[in-house]
Amino acid sequence: MILTQAEMFKVLGVENRIQIIDLLKNNGPLGVNELSEALEVTPSAVSQHLKILRHAGLVRSERKGYWIPYKINEEALEKCQDLLSKVCSCGCKGTGKIRKGELDAAQDKKTLLKNWEKELQRELNEVRSRLEELAEEE
Repeated sequence: MILTQAEMFKVLGVENRIQIIDLLKNNGPLGVNELSEALEVTPSAVSQHLKILRHAGLVRSERKGYWIPYKINEEALEKCQDLLSKVCSCGCKGTGKIRKGELDAAQDKKTLLKNWEKELQRELNEVRSRLEELAEEE
């Protein structure tokens, strides 16, 4: 389903939905009960959030017996990222790069750069993990 910018922001405007996306992104497919425990909310609340995320096309599900694992729709998430980068005012254009002005104004440039290095290392580890998963599937 194609959502307008306003509709996408409305979907992502709820903290629990952002957390669900983050959990699925970091942990792979999860069921309602697993998400419920991680978020410390009721399974019915998680189901309602998943319904909205599914309707927006951000998550997918596929029944496996009694268990219904939910996973991220990578293509939809990329489109969402493109949408957000268009309205982002920080100047990074969706790259996540530190703005030159922010670095120039920082009192502790070393700490700022070390924090950025940690973020980049986490992203690199995610990419490596996904590459390993793809290699195992082949």
